[in-house]
Amino acid sequence: MKVKNKVVLVTGGGSGIGAATAKHFADHGAKVVVSDVRLEKAQKTVDGILSGNGDASAMETNVADFNAVETMVKDTVSKYGRLDVIVNNAGIGPIKMAKTADATLADWDNVIAVNQTGVFYCMKVALGQMLEQGYGNIVNVASLAGLKASPNNLSYSASKFAVVGMTKSAAMEYATKNIRVNAVCPGYTESALLDKLRAARPDMDDILKSVIPMKRYGNAIEIAEAIVWLASDSTQFITGQTITLDGGTSL
Repeated sequence: MKVKNKVVLVTGGGSGIGAATAKHFADHGAKVVVSDVRLEKAQKTVDGILSGNGDASAMETNVADFNAVETMVKDTVSKYGRLDVIVNNAGIGPIKMAKTADATLADWDNVIAVNQTGVFYCMKVALGQMLEQGYGNIVNVASLAGLKASPNNLSYSASKFAVVGMTKSAAMEYATKNIRVNAVCPGYTESALLDKLRAARPDMDDILKSVIPMKRYGNAIEIAEAIVWLASDSTQFITGQTITLDGGTSL
């Protein structure tokens, strides 16, 4: 894929899809900044990249903190001179899945702060830099839960529907500015969030796989490949799109 020497910032890059995405970019020659709310997790991803002779650095960032996001982008540009791509991957789920009337205020506030407001902050600051340099590429990580109902998961679903909407709106706003904005919508993918979902009840694993036509979960690298492709120079006429990677679940 055509991402060699691109400067790429990946939020939530300490594990799961974010870590796989950072590594995949590095494997294709990109310079990667791995951001995570826990620096040790970001550094672990970076160490893996460096061991393969890739170019990467770690940053500690809470995307729900606007000042921290500004610092993250500023430090990236200070180190590499530009920001070609930002992958807004950082995300969380509720501590306890529950029906809407039973959902806690804390879960709602925390999930929206990271998944929705955090993506807005990152887009806002990154777009400012991209407008200044005259180009850029944004890939947001939404979810199948941002396209269809996700019972007992209101805050997460609301936040991911928002990410899809923000992606489309920003894509229209900056289409003439040489800035592309797209999203991926993973279905059930091997991750800490999926582990939490499966732990909700003993038969949950069977229930989930029963609605996936491929009868398996996705792998983080499969999502990473789509993200890197969208960020590459091979997709220059694609903007405002949501690519669903769900083994057919949405069918």
